[in-house]
Amino acid sequence: MSPAPRHSVSVGAAIVNSAGQVLAIQRRDNAHWELPGGVLELNEDIHHGLRREVHEETGYLVEPEALTGVYKNMPLGVVALVFRCHIVGGTPSTGDETAAIRWMTPTEVEQHMDQAYAVRLLDALHDGPPAIRSHDGRALIAAV
Repeated sequence: MSPAPRHSVSVGAAIVNSAGQVLAIQRRDNAHWELPGGVLELNEDIHHGLRREVHEETGYLVEPEALTGVYKNMPLGVVALVFRCHIVGGTPSTGDETAAIRWMTPTEVEQHMDQAYAVRLLDALHDGPPAIRSHDGRALIAAV
């Protein structure tokens, strides 16, 4: 019998300001623009991990409002939970993993991010049930 497949769970924050812009980070390791977030520690609850990752990457303290999407990287087995959040404190700053932080319009998100990451922020701008999508790390994979 083959071993059970293993998955990793990550969290991401879609932080939206009053102008309808979303907060994005530029990763230090590959210079890609993404939403703030990262992998949950094994003993960490979801909201605590979300708050920790956002603070480490942006300097902001956030409060989650709603789950806006569930995204699976099919080749890597990473499941990402994305939450719309609002800022409750902190001071904007970069961290060890973050080269820059920036507020982006939806158009800028589409221009600067791979589709698999842009859609997470764009989905969060809409009310309704959470989106459920699969991707290959760069682009969405059509549902079958």
